[in-house]
Amino acid sequence: MSEKGLTTINLKKINRSKVYQYIYKARQTSKMQIVQDLQMGLSTVSQNLNLLEKEGLIDRNGYFDSTGGRKAQAIQIVSDFRISIGIGILKNMFHITAIDLYGNAFYTETIALPYSNTEEYYRQLTDKVREFIAENHYPEEKILGISIATQGITSPDNSTVIYGNIMNNTGMKLKDFSRHLPYPCHLEHDSKSAAFLELWNHPELDSAVVFLLNRNLGGAIITNHQIHQGSSMHSGTLEHMCVNPDGPLCYCGNRGCLETYCSANALEQSVGMPVKKFFPLLREKKSPRLAEHWEDYLNHLAFAMKNLNLIIDAPIIISGYLAPYFTEEDITYLLEHINTGAPFTLNKDQILVGTHGQYTPAIGAALYYVEKFIQSV
Repeated sequence: MSEKGLTTINLKKINRSKVYQYIYKARQTSKMQIVQDLQMGLSTVSQNLNLLEKEGLIDRNGYFDSTGGRKAQAIQIVSDFRISIGIGILKNMFHITAIDLYGNAFYTETIALPYSNTEEYYRQLTDKVREFIAENHYPEEKILGISIATQGITSPDNSTVIYGNIMNNTGMKLKDFSRHLPYPCHLEHDSKSAAFLELWNHPELDSAVVFLLNRNLGGAIITNHQIHQGSSMHSGTLEHMCVNPDGPLCYCGNRGCLETYCSANALEQSVGMPVKKFFPLLREKKSPRLAEHWEDYLNHLAFAMKNLNLIIDAPIIISGYLAPYFTEEDITYLLEHINTGAPFTLNKDQILVGTHGQYTPAIGAALYYVEKFIQSV
């Protein structure tokens, strides 16, 4: 093919991509709005819309209100044209979710399965994934991939867990899962997956500190709109900040790590009951003992937030399992303790609270393939 022919093909591909990306970001738009904002000819836009519609990537559904002339047809992407599946692995269970191209989780489930670094475990988990796909009648070509979030720091190429003291899964490999699944697979640290979801939900953020308040505490640092990995992949492991050298023993072998005060496990151990029972009783405000335990939890969290704010001047995101339990009163309490005696203060709008609870890492993991797809169209 001639150079001119290749240039023409490339230009058509670029124009198609521009039109699709525009519709994706706009969520709903009209043909004339695309022409106006992309500065493309009407015929070029029409050709690309017809092509995208033929491929099943967009549809035209309904009309905008008339502005005096003919009503403009509403155009949007087909959000479930492709789906991505995310897995969040814990010690005694795993979470599974399916999301559409906007990252909306339209299915979530928790499946009991104690982790063990055995072929039997990987086979059982992947069998459950295949059952999940079959029961929901998802065609194989519709699935972008399976992305797995695990408690453990992964290697730079995301092929292996290089530090997994919580689950004793150091050495876990992506191929342990992928060999049983006929889809692309990806492995990621659960804290990084959670941070990716929060960044997805807050695209205006350039930088942030993420506190993942899960069964075990996690964290991540966002800088320049990217999740900071560090030279050995352990950036953001704020769970091992020492807040009391004489404190409880942490799974890392040291004492007084933030993990031992602000993980959901630590909270449950402190109050002597499950989280789901604790918070309803706490909100009744009839138990000074429970209120005292919660204030102790918030005090340690505020201490860590205050110190990190000196290092990273950015908003703070509270994410994960405990996040949906936080109230406006809790955020106010945190702010008061963060700002007391601090040379630099935080405003209320600089503390953001995630809404996806325990499914945060699984949903964040699934976004890996969604982002790849959107960028490739």
